[in-house]
Amino acid sequence: MDFFYDKEKDYEKIELYYVSNTISYGLENNEEEATFFYDSNGKLEYPSSQEEEKKVFTKNDFQRVISEKIRKIVYGEKYSNIVFLAGAGASVTHDLNPKYGKTVKMIANDVFLKLRDEDELYTLQELARQCRYKDGNILDEGEFDTPRLVDGFNLEDFLSTLFHYRSYVPDTDKEKFNNSIKKILQLIKENTNYSYDSKKLNHGKLLNFLSSLSVKDGNKFSVITTNYDVLIEEAAADNNFIIFDGFNFTPRPKFDSNMFEWNLVKEVQNINTREVEYKEKTFNLVKIHGSLTWEKQDDGTILRKDKDSIKDTDKMVMVFPSSDKFAQSYQEPYFELFTKFQDLIKRPNTLLISSGFSFADAHISKMVTQALKNNASLKLLITDFNIDPNREYNKDDKKFMLIDKSDSKYNQNWANLIDLMDEGYPITFLKATMNSDLVDFLSGRYLNDKD
Repeated sequence: MDFFYDKEKDYEKIELYYVSNTISYGLENNEEEATFFYDSNGKLEYPSSQEEEKKVFTKNDFQRVISEKIRKIVYGEKYSNIVFLAGAGASVTHDLNPKYGKTVKMIANDVFLKLRDEDELYTLQELARQCRYKDGNILDEGEFDTPRLVDGFNLEDFLSTLFHYRSYVPDTDKEKFNNSIKKILQLIKENTNYSYDSKKLNHGKLLNFLSSLSVKDGNKFSVITTNYDVLIEEAAADNNFIIFDGFNFTPRPKFDSNMFEWNLVKEVQNINTREVEYKEKTFNLVKIHGSLTWEKQDDGTILRKDKDSIKDTDKMVMVFPSSDKFAQSYQEPYFELFTKFQDLIKRPNTLLISSGFSFADAHISKMVTQALKNNASLKLLITDFNIDPNREYNKDDKKFMLIDKSDSKYNQNWANLIDLMDEGYPITFLKATMNSDLVDFLSGRYLNDKD
């Protein structure tokens, strides 16, 4: 992907804010802390005029031109199906406050520190040495007061290696090894157990926007999430939404994937037509990696319960981060949930919006790319805090550098999406996050801002 249409121009100092196959936008903060704005043709400036002084191009102007593009995507046609895909980044606040949401790196650091305090368990470094993960070299060699993980430590790969090594653990070490894994899984649960706060989190605002965008007459919008937390459920309760999450409406809610196909209606008093009226503010919630509130019973059934009442990691219905996620997705209830997701993005006239989803999950990424290739009426809007993850900022050189394809940090799935966009598929990238400015861009709020 080249930012400028003029290949001789350099965009190493430009941070991308909007990318499409027709035009892109970005900005540069120079050493004097001045900000310059660009589109694919070059620097954005107002044309000089003989009658009035030349106007400086401002941040508000920048937000407006991007908002105009987003508005054409969101309102440019009448979608019959709205799907919102929320990843881990959707639960994170702009200031990375751990009270409301944590990145995978923050969770890994917490696991690292907590295991060091448990004398009866192995540390992460000891586990890494046992299973030969990175030959046990997972600590930063820099001079620090306390040991810390290297920046490139990948919790997902590490857990996958641990699970595969499990059968080779000597009998004398098995109890301690298994207890260490159980502790890691408990810590992952604790680190994803957030509570909703409407003053800090915008989930409620998002649900109301999606509801206003959705076509009526029973076409529920759908939220797909890989997150275990219940922020969406709590935001829905605060805003009087009814959720269809695959569980029946009984005192002990039991998983039944057929529930997604139902809706809430009431009869309208009209003898001739027997009309019905659909309940507004309803949506599908498809938690494809499970939930803090789901528990598998001894007979195999899955119940939705209070999140704090589920203690046994063996009964948790959660796809923990590991490369075994693909295999796990063919188990109940994940197979039914993934099938529902696939069905939704195959439907005609669909708008798929993602937020905080890195597309590092190869299984989900493949579903999305296949849907794009086979569903000509599917449009994809990808939003994240960084829409150019295969470049990283070098503070010394003060410019963005490309990450080598051989580097573990390189996101091949994201690169594939860029390639599809360049080939003409309807994919757009927007730098925005759930808990900062995403709803503002989607709703067109910046179109009315004045300097």
